[in-house]
Amino acid sequence: MLPYLLKRLWHTVFVIIGISVISFFFIHLSGDPVMLMLPADASHQEIEALREQLGFNAPLYEQYFRFAFRAIQGDFGNSLYYKIPAMQLIIERLPASLELATAAMIIALVVAVPIGIISAVRRGSLLDMGSMLGALFGLSMPHFWLGIMLILLFSVQLGWLPTSGRGTLAHLIMPSLALGLSLTAMFARLTRSVMLEVLNLDYIRTARSKGLRERMVISKHALKNALIPIVTVAGMQFGFLLGGTVIIETVFAWPGVGRLVVQAIFNRDYPLVQSIVLVLALIFVAVNFLVDMLYMYLDPQINYFEDK
Repeated sequence: MLPYLLKRLWHTVFVIIGISVISFFFIHLSGDPVMLMLPADASHQEIEALREQLGFNAPLYEQYFRFAFRAIQGDFGNSLYYKIPAMQLIIERLPASLELATAAMIIALVVAVPIGIISAVRRGSLLDMGSMLGALFGLSMPHFWLGIMLILLFSVQLGWLPTSGRGTLAHLIMPSLALGLSLTAMFARLTRSVMLEVLNLDYIRTARSKGLRERMVISKHALKNALIPIVTVAGMQFGFLLGGTVIIETVFAWPGVGRLVVQAIFNRDYPLVQSIVLVLALIFVAVNFLVDMLYMYLDPQINYFEDK
Protein backbone atom coordinates (compact mmCIF):
# COMPACT_ATOMS: atom_id res chain seq x y z
CA MET A 1 0.00 0.00 0.00
CA LEU A 2 2.79 2.43 0.89
CA PRO A 3 4.49 2.29 -2.55
CA TYR A 4 1.23 3.13 -4.28
CA LEU A 5 0.53 6.00 -1.90
CA LEU A 6 4.00 7.41 -2.48
CA LYS A 7 3.57 7.06 -6.23
CA ARG A 8 0.26 8.90 -6.18
CA LEU A 9 1.69 11.66 -4.00
CA TRP A 10 4.61 12.01 -6.41
CA HIS A 11 2.20 12.38 -9.32
CA THR A 12 0.16 14.87 -7.31
CA VAL A 13 3.21 17.07 -6.83
CA PHE A 14 3.71 17.33 -10.60
CA VAL A 15 0.00 18.02 -11.17
CA ILE A 16 -0.03 20.85 -8.63
CA ILE A 17 3.19 22.34 -10.01
CA GLY A 18 1.81 22.24 -13.55
CA ILE A 19 -1.47 23.84 -12.53
CA SER A 20 0.31 26.55 -10.54
CA VAL A 21 2.63 27.40 -13.46
CA ILE A 22 -0.18 27.54 -16.03
CA SER A 23 -2.53 29.57 -13.82
CA PHE A 24 0.21 31.97 -12.76
CA PHE A 25 1.41 32.90 -16.23
CA PHE A 26 -2.02 32.96 -17.87
CA ILE A 27 -3.48 35.15 -15.13
CA HIS A 28 -0.71 37.68 -15.61
CA LEU A 29 -1.64 37.98 -19.28
CA SER A 30 -4.88 39.72 -18.26
CA GLY A 31 -3.17 43.03 -17.48
CA ASP A 32 -1.63 45.06 -14.71
CA PRO A 33 -3.71 45.18 -11.48
CA VAL A 34 -1.83 48.30 -10.38
CA MET A 35 -3.75 50.33 -12.96
CA LEU A 36 -7.03 49.22 -11.32
CA MET A 37 -5.86 50.05 -7.83
CA LEU A 38 -4.82 53.62 -8.57
CA PRO A 39 -6.94 56.53 -9.84
CA ALA A 40 -6.79 57.42 -13.51
CA ASP A 41 -4.78 60.58 -12.81
CA ALA A 42 -2.04 58.77 -10.85
CA SER A 43 1.49 59.82 -11.76
CA HIS A 44 4.12 57.54 -13.22
CA GLN A 45 6.07 57.68 -9.95
CA GLU A 46 3.02 56.55 -7.95
CA ILE A 47 2.41 53.67 -10.37
CA GLU A 48 6.01 52.48 -10.20
CA ALA A 49 6.11 52.84 -6.41
CA LEU A 50 3.03 50.65 -5.94
CA ARG A 51 4.28 48.15 -8.51
CA GLU A 52 7.55 47.85 -6.59
CA GLN A 53 5.73 47.58 -3.28
CA LEU A 54 3.62 44.67 -4.58
CA GLY A 55 6.59 42.99 -6.27
CA PHE A 56 5.19 43.30 -9.80
CA ASN A 57 8.31 45.01 -11.12
CA ALA A 58 10.29 41.75 -10.97
CA PRO A 59 10.40 39.30 -13.91
CA LEU A 60 7.50 36.84 -14.07
CA TYR A 61 9.64 33.79 -13.31
CA GLU A 62 10.99 35.50 -10.20
CA GLN A 63 7.45 36.40 -9.11
CA TYR A 64 6.40 32.77 -9.61
CA PHE A 65 9.24 31.31 -7.56
CA ARG A 66 8.49 33.81 -4.82
CA PHE A 67 4.82 32.78 -4.86
CA ALA A 68 5.66 29.05 -4.92
CA PHE A 69 8.14 29.35 -2.05
CA ARG A 70 5.57 31.11 0.11
CA ALA A 71 2.79 28.70 -0.90
CA ILE A 72 4.86 25.72 0.28
CA GLN A 73 4.97 27.39 3.69
CA GLY A 74 1.19 27.91 3.64
CA ASP A 75 1.39 31.62 2.80
CA PHE A 76 -0.62 32.40 -0.35
CA GLY A 77 -0.25 36.14 0.05
CA ASN A 78 -2.81 38.85 0.66
CA SER A 79 -5.72 39.63 -1.59
CA LEU A 80 -5.05 42.81 -3.55
CA TYR A 81 -8.72 43.77 -3.45
CA TYR A 82 -9.87 42.67 0.01
CA LYS A 83 -6.55 43.45 1.76
CA ILE A 84 -6.67 40.25 3.84
CA PRO A 85 -4.94 36.83 3.47
CA ALA A 86 -6.22 34.97 0.40
CA MET A 87 -6.46 31.68 2.29
CA GLN A 88 -8.74 33.31 4.86
CA LEU A 89 -11.20 34.25 2.12
CA ILE A 90 -11.10 30.73 0.67
CA ILE A 91 -11.68 29.11 4.06
CA GLU A 92 -14.68 31.39 4.57
CA ARG A 93 -16.23 30.54 1.17
CA LEU A 94 -15.24 26.88 0.74
CA PRO A 95 -17.84 25.40 3.16
CA ALA A 96 -20.63 26.99 1.12
CA SER A 97 -19.34 25.42 -2.11
CA LEU A 98 -18.84 22.03 -0.41
CA GLU A 99 -22.36 22.19 0.98
CA LEU A 100 -23.90 23.00 -2.39
CA ALA A 101 -21.85 20.43 -4.31
CA THR A 102 -22.56 17.66 -1.78
CA ALA A 103 -26.30 18.35 -1.74
CA ALA A 104 -26.46 18.41 -5.55
CA MET A 105 -24.50 15.16 -5.81
CA ILE A 106 -26.69 13.39 -3.23
CA ILE A 107 -29.85 14.46 -5.05
CA ALA A 108 -28.45 13.30 -8.39
CA LEU A 109 -27.31 9.87 -7.19
CA VAL A 110 -30.34 9.10 -5.02
CA VAL A 111 -32.70 9.85 -7.90
CA ALA A 112 -30.66 8.77 -10.92
CA VAL A 113 -29.30 5.36 -9.87
CA PRO A 114 -32.72 3.77 -9.13
CA ILE A 115 -34.15 5.26 -12.33
CA GLY A 116 -31.25 3.91 -14.37
CA ILE A 117 -31.54 0.45 -12.82
CA ILE A 118 -35.30 0.23 -13.39
CA SER A 119 -34.90 1.45 -16.97
CA ALA A 120 -32.26 -1.21 -17.66
CA VAL A 121 -34.27 -4.03 -16.08
CA ARG A 122 -37.44 -3.00 -17.93
CA ARG A 123 -35.76 -2.13 -21.18
CA GLY A 124 -38.18 -1.01 -23.90
CA SER A 125 -41.07 -0.39 -21.51
CA LEU A 126 -43.01 2.85 -21.23
CA LEU A 127 -41.19 3.54 -17.97
CA ASP A 128 -37.85 3.14 -19.71
CA MET A 129 -38.77 5.41 -22.59
CA GLY A 130 -40.33 7.99 -20.30
CA SER A 131 -37.36 8.14 -17.94
CA MET A 132 -34.85 8.41 -20.78
CA LEU A 133 -36.95 11.12 -22.44
CA GLY A 134 -36.94 12.98 -19.13
CA ALA A 135 -33.17 12.49 -18.88
CA LEU A 136 -32.73 13.90 -22.38
CA PHE A 137 -34.80 16.92 -21.38
CA GLY A 138 -32.68 17.32 -18.26
CA LEU A 139 -29.43 17.22 -20.23
CA SER A 140 -30.76 19.83 -22.66
CA MET A 141 -31.96 22.20 -19.94
CA PRO A 142 -29.37 24.77 -18.72
CA HIS A 143 -29.15 24.68 -14.95
CA PHE A 144 -29.14 28.47 -14.66
CA TRP A 145 -32.47 28.59 -16.56
CA LEU A 146 -33.83 25.91 -14.25
CA GLY A 147 -32.67 27.96 -11.28
CA ILE A 148 -34.53 31.03 -12.53
CA MET A 149 -37.68 28.96 -13.15
CA LEU A 150 -37.47 27.55 -9.61
CA ILE A 151 -37.19 31.07 -8.21
CA LEU A 152 -40.21 32.23 -10.21
CA LEU A 153 -42.30 29.26 -9.09
CA PHE A 154 -41.36 28.59 -5.47
CA SER A 155 -40.30 32.09 -4.40
CA VAL A 156 -42.25 34.60 -6.49
CA GLN A 157 -45.50 32.72 -7.13
CA LEU A 158 -45.83 30.39 -4.12
CA GLY A 159 -43.62 32.19 -1.62
CA TRP A 160 -42.39 28.90 -0.12
CA LEU A 161 -38.64 29.40 -0.40
CA PRO A 162 -36.23 32.38 -0.15
CA THR A 163 -34.96 33.72 -3.46
CA SER A 164 -31.27 33.88 -2.54
CA GLY A 165 -28.67 33.72 0.20
CA ARG A 166 -27.40 30.98 2.50
CA GLY A 167 -28.08 30.04 6.09
CA THR A 168 -30.96 27.56 6.35
CA LEU A 169 -32.07 24.38 4.62
CA ALA A 170 -34.67 26.39 2.72
CA HIS A 171 -31.88 28.44 1.11
CA LEU A 172 -30.16 25.23 -0.05
CA ILE A 173 -33.12 23.51 -1.71
CA MET A 174 -33.39 25.43 -4.98
CA PRO A 175 -29.69 25.83 -5.89
CA SER A 176 -29.02 22.16 -5.09
CA LEU A 177 -32.03 21.10 -7.15
CA ALA A 178 -30.93 23.28 -10.08
CA LEU A 179 -27.51 21.61 -10.07
CA GLY A 180 -28.64 18.14 -9.04
CA LEU A 181 -31.35 17.69 -11.66
CA SER A 182 -28.93 18.30 -14.52
CA LEU A 183 -26.57 15.73 -13.00
CA THR A 184 -29.50 13.37 -12.45
CA ALA A 185 -30.13 13.18 -16.18
CA MET A 186 -26.50 12.31 -16.90
CA PHE A 187 -26.22 9.71 -14.14
CA ALA A 188 -29.54 8.09 -15.10
CA ARG A 189 -28.40 7.55 -18.69
CA LEU A 190 -24.99 6.34 -17.53
CA THR A 191 -26.49 3.90 -15.01
CA ARG A 192 -28.88 2.48 -17.59
CA SER A 193 -26.11 2.01 -20.14
CA VAL A 194 -23.76 0.31 -17.69
CA MET A 195 -26.49 -1.91 -16.23
CA LEU A 196 -27.56 -3.09 -19.68
CA GLU A 197 -23.97 -4.11 -20.39
CA VAL A 198 -23.54 -5.88 -17.05
CA LEU A 199 -26.87 -7.72 -17.25
CA ASN A 200 -25.76 -9.40 -20.48
CA LEU A 201 -22.58 -10.85 -18.98
CA ASP A 202 -22.14 -14.57 -18.36
CA TYR A 203 -21.95 -14.45 -14.57
CA ILE A 204 -25.37 -12.77 -14.44
CA ARG A 205 -26.85 -15.56 -16.54
CA THR A 206 -25.19 -18.07 -14.23
CA ALA A 207 -26.64 -16.39 -11.15
CA ARG A 208 -30.10 -16.47 -12.68
CA SER A 209 -29.74 -20.09 -13.73
CA LYS A 210 -28.96 -21.00 -10.10
CA GLY A 211 -32.38 -19.77 -9.13
CA LEU A 212 -31.39 -16.56 -7.36
CA ARG A 213 -34.10 -13.99 -7.00
CA GLU A 214 -33.96 -11.19 -9.55
CA ARG A 215 -33.65 -8.62 -6.79
CA MET A 216 -30.57 -10.43 -5.44
CA VAL A 217 -29.06 -10.71 -8.91
CA ILE A 218 -29.49 -6.99 -9.51
CA SER A 219 -28.43 -5.67 -6.11
CA LYS A 220 -25.63 -8.07 -5.18
CA HIS A 221 -24.09 -9.06 -8.51
CA ALA A 222 -24.93 -6.56 -11.23
CA LEU A 223 -25.07 -3.24 -9.38
CA LYS A 224 -21.73 -3.58 -7.60
CA ASN A 225 -19.82 -3.90 -10.87
CA ALA A 226 -21.95 -1.28 -12.57
CA LEU A 227 -21.05 1.24 -9.87
CA ILE A 228 -17.40 1.48 -10.93
CA PRO A 229 -17.91 3.87 -13.90
CA ILE A 230 -20.62 5.69 -11.95
CA VAL A 231 -18.22 6.31 -9.07
CA THR A 232 -15.58 7.52 -11.54
CA VAL A 233 -17.89 10.07 -13.13
CA ALA A 234 -19.32 11.12 -9.76
CA GLY A 235 -15.84 11.83 -8.43
CA MET A 236 -14.95 13.95 -11.44
CA GLN A 237 -18.26 15.80 -11.37
CA PHE A 238 -17.90 16.56 -7.67
CA GLY A 239 -14.54 18.19 -8.37
CA PHE A 240 -16.05 20.21 -11.20
CA LEU A 241 -18.98 21.29 -9.03
CA LEU A 242 -16.70 22.95 -6.49
CA GLY A 243 -15.33 25.44 -9.00
CA GLY A 244 -17.92 25.23 -11.73
CA THR A 245 -21.03 26.49 -9.94
CA VAL A 246 -20.35 30.11 -10.82
CA ILE A 247 -23.66 30.76 -12.59
CA ILE A 248 -25.80 29.04 -9.96
CA GLU A 249 -23.96 30.84 -7.16
CA THR A 250 -24.58 34.11 -9.00
CA VAL A 251 -28.27 33.39 -9.64
CA PHE A 252 -28.93 32.50 -6.00
CA ALA A 253 -26.33 34.88 -4.48
CA TRP A 254 -24.67 31.85 -2.93
CA PRO A 255 -21.40 32.87 -1.19
CA GLY A 256 -19.18 30.13 -2.57
CA VAL A 257 -15.73 29.79 -4.10
CA GLY A 258 -17.01 29.89 -7.67
CA ARG A 259 -18.49 33.33 -7.21
CA LEU A 260 -15.37 34.47 -5.37
CA VAL A 261 -13.00 33.43 -8.16
CA VAL A 262 -15.03 35.31 -10.78
CA GLN A 263 -14.91 38.45 -8.67
CA ALA A 264 -11.17 37.96 -8.18
CA ILE A 265 -10.62 37.58 -11.94
CA PHE A 266 -12.52 40.79 -12.71
CA ASN A 267 -10.51 42.58 -10.02
CA ARG A 268 -7.25 41.06 -11.32
CA ASP A 269 -6.61 39.84 -7.81
CA TYR A 270 -3.68 37.57 -8.73
CA PRO A 271 -2.91 36.10 -5.27
CA LEU A 272 -6.55 35.21 -4.65
CA VAL A 273 -7.08 33.60 -8.07
CA GLN A 274 -3.89 31.55 -7.77
CA SER A 275 -4.80 30.43 -4.26
CA ILE A 276 -8.31 29.34 -5.30
CA VAL A 277 -6.97 27.43 -8.29
CA LEU A 278 -4.44 25.55 -6.17
CA VAL A 279 -6.92 24.72 -3.41
CA LEU A 280 -9.51 23.43 -5.91
CA ALA A 281 -6.80 21.40 -7.66
CA LEU A 282 -5.80 19.80 -4.36
CA ILE A 283 -9.42 18.93 -3.60
CA PHE A 284 -9.91 17.48 -7.09
CA VAL A 285 -6.80 15.30 -6.72
CA ALA A 286 -7.92 14.18 -3.26
CA VAL A 287 -11.37 13.20 -4.57
CA ASN A 288 -9.83 11.17 -7.39
CA PHE A 289 -7.54 9.44 -4.88
CA LEU A 290 -10.57 8.45 -2.78
CA VAL A 291 -12.27 7.15 -5.92
CA ASP A 292 -9.26 4.92 -6.60
CA MET A 293 -9.48 3.56 -3.05
CA LEU A 294 -13.19 2.88 -3.50
CA TYR A 295 -12.48 0.83 -6.64
CA MET A 296 -10.87 -1.88 -4.54
CA TYR A 297 -14.00 -2.28 -2.46
CA LEU A 298 -16.28 -2.42 -5.49
CA ASP A 299 -14.00 -4.84 -7.37
CA PRO A 300 -11.60 -6.93 -5.24
CA GLN A 301 -9.80 -8.04 -8.41
CA ILE A 302 -8.34 -4.54 -8.68
CA ASN A 303 -5.06 -4.43 -6.80
CA TYR A 304 -2.94 -1.32 -7.01
CA PHE A 305 -0.35 -2.63 -4.60
CA GLU A 306 1.06 -5.52 -6.59
CA ASP A 307 4.61 -5.07 -7.83
CA LYS A 308 4.53 -4.53 -11.57
